[in-house]
Amino acid sequence: MQIYLDYSATTPPRSEAITAMQQVLTQAWGNPSSVHRWGERAALVLEQARVQVAQLINAVPESIVFTSGGTEADNLAIMGVARQYQTPQHVVISSVEHSAIARPVEQLERWGWQVTRLPVDRSGRVNPDDLQAALQRNTVLISVIYGQSEVGTLQPIEALGAIARYHGALFHTDAVQVAGRLPIDVKTLPVDLLSLSSHKLYGPQGAGALYVRPGVPLLPLLGGGGQEMGLRSGTQALPAISGFGAAAACALQELADESRRLIALRDRLFDLLADVPELIPTGDRLHRLPHHVSFCLTEADSMRLNGRAIVRQMNLAGIGMSSGSACSSGTLNPSPILLAMGYGEQVARTGMRLTLGRETSLADIEWTAMVLKQILARMMPPVAALPQDLGNF
Repeated sequence: MQIYLDYSATTPPRSEAITAMQQVLTQAWGNPSSVHRWGERAALVLEQARVQVAQLINAVPESIVFTSGGTEADNLAIMGVARQYQTPQHVVISSVEHSAIARPVEQLERWGWQVTRLPVDRSGRVNPDDLQAALQRNTVLISVIYGQSEVGTLQPIEALGAIARYHGALFHTDAVQVAGRLPIDVKTLPVDLLSLSSHKLYGPQGAGALYVRPGVPLLPLLGGGGQEMGLRSGTQALPAISGFGAAAACALQELADESRRLIALRDRLFDLLADVPELIPTGDRLHRLPHHVSFCLTEADSMRLNGRAIVRQMNLAGIGMSSGSACSSGTLNPSPILLAMGYGEQVARTGMRLTLGRETSLADIEWTAMVLKQILARMMPPVAALPQDLGNF
């Protein structure tokens, strides 16, 4: 029995996306910038995909800038704002950002920028009052992740964005894990910049997008031919972008029903594992991505085992899951996300994540819970457990 539960790392391209890509590769393979019929055919495909992605977040098509993925979209948001200033300014991020935000901001810090990293509570949420207190006269950009990929916590983006807008600072959010799983409406959400990724919503890898609110100034990272409204030079990866558009259109159509289904499965898995003394649920149970389940080990158990060892045993049993985020699961370093949430270094090495998707069934959830319990029982004979802090669980 093979069960894939790592949908936050990547999703299998859906048939509609594959069909769209095949049509581009065989029928619309021209350069969208060319003025002849082959180029015009490709340009139509490109703009159709732009409309489809825009509709997913209720944006105008002209506000969608295609990139190579979520990482490039995040970098374009951070550096595209920062490069407009000749002298260092002040930027605010959360302490639980994805590395695609954290690393560019570290670079800004080396260039002399002031950086404030907002603390989070035990569930991984930012307090809007902390943002209000952190603002300075030279605060030009605030970036807070919408849905945290390791622990599933959703941030109060509406409140944070409203504070940023009142202050006059630009507000960016990495919505890679949220798009296609929860409704996003940029006409009511107070965001100026928002990052998306194709392969998180059943499109192909290699495509992403940055929403740029009309009128928001931004400088490109790449010099070249001026494609994507001058913000992302380079011939567009049309097959991947077409698949992205097809996947976005399907996600929008299915969003409400699929979100409810995933929430039910997510909560069932949490309930099935609630009696496992070695596991501490992480993140916020109420403000949470609909497909996301995560745990760490108790302090006592963390002395005997780490998350990667459990992931390897689950893989041998035919179940795919993650330890930490997909971008950092190859290391044994403590998770900076769990550290920011107040967990100790030893416990922060034991984070585990099971993320659900379109092909996940109730039978998959029940089988996974049974196998995980058996693996934990075999790997960790009972010992006296320390008191558990379940946070909002």
